[in-house]
Amino acid sequence: MSDASPSLPVEPPDELLPTRQTLLARLRDWNDQEGWREFFDTYWRLIFNVARQAGLSEPEAQDVVQETLLAVAKKMPDFRYDPAKGSFKAWLLLNVRSRIAEHWRRRLRRDRHQAEPPTEDGRDTTFLQRVPDERDADLDALWQKEWESNVLRTALERTKAKVSARQFLIFDLAVLKETPLAKITRTLGVNVAQVYLAKHRVGKVFKAELERLRSLEA
Repeated sequence: MSDASPSLPVEPPDELLPTRQTLLARLRDWNDQEGWREFFDTYWRLIFNVARQAGLSEPEAQDVVQETLLAVAKKMPDFRYDPAKGSFKAWLLLNVRSRIAEHWRRRLRRDRHQAEPPTEDGRDTTFLQRVPDERDADLDALWQKEWESNVLRTALERTKAKVSARQFLIFDLAVLKETPLAKITRTLGVNVAQVYLAKHRVGKVFKAELERLRSLEA
């Protein structure tokens, strides 16, 4: 497999640029284990889920995660911003797409001896059946859906780690599960003011985490 990967884009200058620069610049340091751990924790499930829904097996999807992260690691130490290239989100998709396609090509080579004879126009019908054009066409929509799900899930995990367990439970019941206020106060033994306070405090942390994660989208 080729190690080549698309050049890293530059985000358009706006109020989120310092955040974007900070998130990406940390990855330039191979020794920044915390930065790389954060990157892995943030994106591995996104990449894995997209690869699985694109038709790859679980081991193949795991390989796509590792190969994509390796490609990012190789690129980051000397990355340069390029305003014409688009967002980090789009750049990461290009890397994931190319690695998913490479796994389909590996399958084709591995199973070629079992393939059906080519059609009159020379096309390999087995490959066309197993890698339909619409699958690749749908990858953009799939990526967008999984990206948003991953952002919400990761923001919630980070929020949970930064607030008390009791306040997060109240937030979860009141905001995420939309539990009636009377049931929350009765079940948890808290008053209305405590519920509103938890909603405000946890909601503020959650909003900040969402903004941080979404700073790489545009």
